Amino acid sequence: MGKGWIKIAAIFIGTVIGAGFASGREIVEFFGVYGIKGFWGIYILGILLSMFGSILLIKIYKYRIKDMDDLIEIFFPKNIKKCIDILIIISLYTGFSIMVSGSGALFQEQFHINPNMGIFIMIFLSFLVFLFSLEGFSIVNTILVPILIVGIICISFYLSKDGGYEYNNLLGKSITYKGNFISSSLLYFGSNSLIIIVVFSSLLPLIKNKKTAIAGGVVGGLTLFFLAISIIRPILIYYEEIKGLDIPMLYIASLLGIKYKTIYSLILWIAMFTTAVANGFGFINKFNIKNRIIIFIFCISSIPLAKLGFSELVGIIYPISGAVGFIMMIMIIFRKPSYKIDG
Repeated sequence: MGKGWIKIAAIFIGTVIGAGFASGREIVEFFGVYGIKGFWGIYILGILLSMFGSILLIKIYKYRIKDMDDLIEIFFPKNIKKCIDILIIISLYTGFSIMVSGSGALFQEQFHINPNMGIFIMIFLSFLVFLFSLEGFSIVNTILVPILIVGIICISFYLSKDGGYEYNNLLGKSITYKGNFISSSLLYFGSNSLIIIVVFSSLLPLIKNKKTAIAGGVVGGLTLFFLAISIIRPILIYYEEIKGLDIPMLYIASLLGIKYKTIYSLILWIAMFTTAVANGFGFINKFNIKNRIIIFIFCISSIPLAKLGFSELVGIIYPISGAVGFIMMIMIIFRKPSYKIDG
């Protein structure tokens, strides 16, 4: 089976763990609001990520899908292909810009450094990764994702221990505007589906056989499940204090001291970086861009959009990409392909 499954799992985790996940904001909105029932929502999410992630990777291996164009060509009706293409391009470009914007906001709010510095560093490091295509993308995730995993689990453990493991939002709400904990888990899965589909469509060189596909999908999905469980525990303990905050985990970390807050700020930036690279890689691979100058232009072209602000961009783009991604994932999993690509 080789080490391909490790790289795939790392890419899977790095793609999903963005600013919203690591900050705890998405965990509050989609799971924490339901109290102890939020754990059941995360169990459902873990099953969906592991199961659908593995099935998607198996299909990519079985039908020899090399990129997003191949995937769209064989799984979607001709009359909607162009529309899907446009939505994917917009989602990837804005997704990259959102993480660039988030880097600027984090530098300003947590490190008290000019936000332009955070934007520049994110763009420069992303550009370096893009120069090495799939190899660079894989290496970055293989190195950074273990740091994310260890950091989130350790900090969450200390936060939960310090809080006495007593949940102050035990019952939570039964119904919200997203429905209940079941519908929330489906919506959250949908909100991550689009970027998962785009990134996975480029991973054929790493999938040596079906076992690799299954192991990569299951390990990636289960690790995301454990990370979500790690984050929801301190969130439920400190729920009344953090329920309205943009970055709840950072506030909770600050209760332990400035050292823990600084460490979690770095974890949060790494999470933004891996997601930025995932979106940028998807965009560059979609157009098969090899020229360094064009790659550089793509990177710096995100600056004007990034200047709009992190929260504003998230509010506009995420609901749209979530709906599109969920529909696409269902069609790919359950629709019979039109033909098998040779090669």
